[in-house]
Parts: sequence; C-alpha cells; structure tokens
Amino acid sequence: MNKLTRGFRDLVAEAEKEIEVLSPGQVRSALDSATGDLLLVDLRDIREVKREGRIAGSLHVPRGMLEFWIDPESPYYRREFEEVDRLILYCNKGWRSALAAQTLKKMGAEGVVHMQGGMEAWKNEGGAIEQVPH
Repeated sequence: MNKLTRGFRDLVAEAEKEIEVLSPGQVRSALDSATGDLLLVDLRDIREVKREGRIAGSLHVPRGMLEFWIDPESPYYRREFEEVDRLILYCNKGWRSALAAQTLKKMGAEGVVHMQGGMEAWKNEGGAIEQVPH
C-alpha cells in the first residue's frame, strides 16, 4: 500500500470544522430540555454497546447503515428518523460520529450534530449509562 498523505485524524479535524460539535455537557442539557424532536444515535459496533452500555434513550445504528437508514429512498429506511428535527450522533471517541455527521450534512440533512469525545468523554464527565440486555 502506498503511504497515506492524510490520516483519519486529519479527516476528523476537517469534519469538525464543518459540523456542529457539542460537548457531553451540552448533550446532557439538550437531552434534559428535549421535547421529543431529538434523537440520540449510537454509532458504535453492537459489541461495544453490549459490552459498555449506552446513553439512555439512544438508538443504535450501525455506522455502516446510517446513510441507508436515514434516506427515505433507501429500501433500508427506518421510520425512527421521521418527525425528528435534531440528531445527535456519538460513537466511542467521537471519530466515527464526526465523519458521519459530515456525511449526513453532505446528504442535505439539517440539525445533525456530533458529541465530541464520544462515549469515552461522556463517561469521564459522569454521564449516566444504561446496560443493554444481551
């Protein structure tokens, strides 16, 4: 393989310049004041979710399916995305969610943000975790 000229950290940094970024505390505030038009999306692998739990009320969406589940023209479209004005994406460290938010923005989605630092930062700041039944 040829040497890469840009690594994933470069891509994440570029994405975070183009998207809205929230800290875990800001996400907590948004969840506390949510009126039902907010959807928290966990992009981690199902093994991570089962092993580490999730933020209460979040919808697990495998990262590789997000673009398909959100697009009404896709045969994989999920109705959970209807009636939602705001999506908050998170993953483990905030890398996948930054790139995913950038992609959704390119698709024309509005109201998409990502939680910086991901689940790791959420836990470090004392955020509540719920366990997922196996």
